[in-house]
Amino acid sequence: MSEGELLTGDGVTQGIVRIGDTVRRPLRPFSLTIQAYLAHLRDAGFTGAPHPLGLDDQGREMLSFVPGDVPRNPLPPETAGDDVLIALARLIRALHEASAGWVPPADAVWGGTPANLGRPFIQRTELVSHCDYYPGNVVFRDGLPVALIDFDLAHPTTRLYDITNALWYWAPLRDPRDRAPAFADADIPHRVAVFADAYGMTARHRAELAPFAVDVARRYHEDSRVSAELDPVFRKLWEDGAKDALPRAETWLREMAPAITARLGQPGQAG
Repeated sequence: MSEGELLTGDGVTQGIVRIGDTVRRPLRPFSLTIQAYLAHLRDAGFTGAPHPLGLDDQGREMLSFVPGDVPRNPLPPETAGDDVLIALARLIRALHEASAGWVPPADAVWGGTPANLGRPFIQRTELVSHCDYYPGNVVFRDGLPVALIDFDLAHPTTRLYDITNALWYWAPLRDPRDRAPAFADADIPHRVAVFADAYGMTARHRAELAPFAVDVARRYHEDSRVSAELDPVFRKLWEDGAKDALPRAETWLREMAPAITARLGQPGQAG
């Protein structure tokens, strides 16, 4: 039997256990960089992330345990309300505000999928952020998002990319056939606008979001295909549906981009 309570997390990272009020994770090349980032967030007053606690006597990374509920795919109906989008947008805005101005150490190491470790998505970056709002990384309390866990993919990025990643999972920016049943008939332009208003997106970001999301979907498809060739875990994700769902998402986003952009051009009128 494993020491402590085994935590499944994102389903990709193995060997994560809870011991008391701490979480122990295998040490990876990027772990100390992420610990430094989490220390900055803590010192900046951001309460929606684990606190870094260094290494334990087995050389594992230690973090504070974040209490709450973590949804699993397919997203349940109770996560489909506008109130969830609003809370998530405000949480991410607070993360961005806390992150702004942090300069990573000169020897910083960042995580990523096998395909993009040497090929970052964003060339000109603004800040370090989470970059992976997969449902298993969002902690809920009383039905609303309040914290983020699993910062393994955190890296220098832009606000627009981070927002797009969140909407990818939570609008969601997917063909209706590839959404959870509770989201199959969702008004996606409306949901994107709700998030944009709650976050306080700029006019420039509102104009750029939809075409950028099309590019993101294409890149996700390319990276997933390459990662599947390099790693058995990603190969399973590819075979389990990503190989079909990702190109459908790109096609659907191209068709919906004008409607999303039009709705985003009406700030404060998401309803």
